[in-house]
Amino acid sequence: MPRLQIVIASTRPGRVGPAVATWAAAEAGRHGGFEIETVDLAEADLPFFDEPGHPSEGAYVHQHTKDWSATVSRGDAYLFVMPMYNGAFTAPLKNAIDFLYQEWQDKPVALLSYTAGPSGGVPAVEMLRPILTRIGFRAAQRSLSVPGVGELTDPADPSVFHAPADLAGDLKGVLDELTELLAPLDASDAAQV
Repeated sequence: MPRLQIVIASTRPGRVGPAVATWAAAEAGRHGGFEIETVDLAEADLPFFDEPGHPSEGAYVHQHTKDWSATVSRGDAYLFVMPMYNGAFTAPLKNAIDFLYQEWQDKPVALLSYTAGPSGGVPAVEMLRPILTRIGFRAAQRSLSVPGVGELTDPADPSVFHAPADLAGDLKGVLDELTELLAPLDASDAAQV
């Protein structure tokens, strides 16, 4: 079964990303098409990109890069759970992407953005898409956006996310698309056997 890594892209204290990711992981588990692994960029604790060589060479010298490479290499597809800060995606997400190259190649990725405001993070998604394509991801056409996320989490317990009623169905559609994006990879692997 392919592994979906749900990547929490916020690293700041008081973030709601883990709550949204926990909800997404539970829904993805119900979908049944993936083995689920949650990856938290706060726990990865990557410094700003510090490898002397180009990531495409894969000749990593720092242990944190080797560890990040090993983590990402376990994934077959990714769901980036990302807040929007000042109209853009987070610096930790871009940094985490920039550390690697071969590990991302031809891998399906989908985006779930959220904001306290009304946009739901759509501008950040639109900004990130061309970067993902340039790096070599196969980005899902569908994405998810959650406006007003502060109203969907409990201030007393920010680990709880109360998803809007239609979000689970929308996520299922995104997961179905990731499954379809994986299919050509499965077919080419079978042809080589």
